Amino acid sequence: MQIKLLSPLLFSGLLAASAEEPRVPSFRAVEVDTKIEIGYGIAVADVDGDRKPDILLADKNSIVWYQNPSWTKHILADKLTPKDHVCIAARDIDGDGKAEVAVGAEWNPGDTINSGAVFYMVPPADRKHRWQPVKLAHEPTTHRMRWVKNRENEFELVVVPLHGRGNKNGQGAGVKILAYKKPADPKETWTTRVIDDALHMTHNFDPVQWDEDAAEELLIAGREGVFAVNWVDGAFKRIRLAGDESGGAGEVRSGKLANGKSFVATVEPMHGTNLVVYIAQATQGGRWERNVLDSSLVDGHALACGDFTKMGGDQIVVGWRAMGKPDARVGIKLFTPLDAEGRKWRQTSVDDNTMACEDLCLADLDGDGMLDIVASGRATRNVKIYFNQGPR
Repeated sequence: MQIKLLSPLLFSGLLAASAEEPRVPSFRAVEVDTKIEIGYGIAVADVDGDRKPDILLADKNSIVWYQNPSWTKHILADKLTPKDHVCIAARDIDGDGKAEVAVGAEWNPGDTINSGAVFYMVPPADRKHRWQPVKLAHEPTTHRMRWVKNRENEFELVVVPLHGRGNKNGQGAGVKILAYKKPADPKETWTTRVIDDALHMTHNFDPVQWDEDAAEELLIAGREGVFAVNWVDGAFKRIRLAGDESGGAGEVRSGKLANGKSFVATVEPMHGTNLVVYIAQATQGGRWERNVLDSSLVDGHALACGDFTKMGGDQIVVGWRAMGKPDARVGIKLFTPLDAEGRKWRQTSVDDNTMACEDLCLADLDGDGMLDIVASGRATRNVKIYFNQGPR
């Protein structure tokens, strides 16, 4: 049998083509906690100042953090309000190497008048002990919060409720999105300002930095679609990026392709079935091109974007929880762009049916320079880390 050898030129061309194909990362799952109640909100930040990112969790009746690398569980606070805790924000906002923490609670989406609570948590000298809550002014249905850098290069706590005050079935007053400025003594009065109050059922948001200045803009997902909110000419300006083609959006995160183009990933509609990506277009009036990547999610509820393979562009991670549907499979998927324009994507399973994903976020937890995934599961009652093992 005669074996035909490839010419050196053809062989080198095949190697180049193979090298350019997007790589698939593999993940090693580690169970951090198997006895949580709901796991509403996950955050990652250095809590104790050892330069290792820790995991924080807003659970139904407790606020906890897991210490890196042993993942020992420490209770930060117990039952701040009669009803559930619902969200958490953690970030080092003063440069001391230790995270400031805020918490949202008294979760009752059906009560748009008396529900909701916002707390700043004052740490003890030993942060493994209980923290002191400072209750702040709030709007009803407190739902999501993040520390966000403003134009003065200072951090504010931005809180986004689910509904407007007195809102019924998504109708009525708009959601009042507030920014809180921390005083030198956090037990004193915090000043607030309204960022926006026109949207309805604003389920999630993402701080992004698209402009050249240091300030972070806000991507907001709600019933009316996806919007960017930025400080322009002395006032906040809201710009529509995506309409309500699929009944609005629930989750939203920003990312970048390898060619530098920005994209926005969403779950549509709220708690929906569709993972959608919007690609920024330089032509056609700067519109964002819509592309449905997956329509099989069952109660999509968690989203993140990041570069897992160090190829210069981001992938999308999406999780779903199938709440109220015990026969449906749950899990987490990874989507990788296969072309420069972000029109073709490859789907890879990260978790198949062991994570009813309520929330997730990304961070390099083991210091190897690669992004890992941390997620909390509602029906599965667990917290898991998916350590990035590099390309398969």
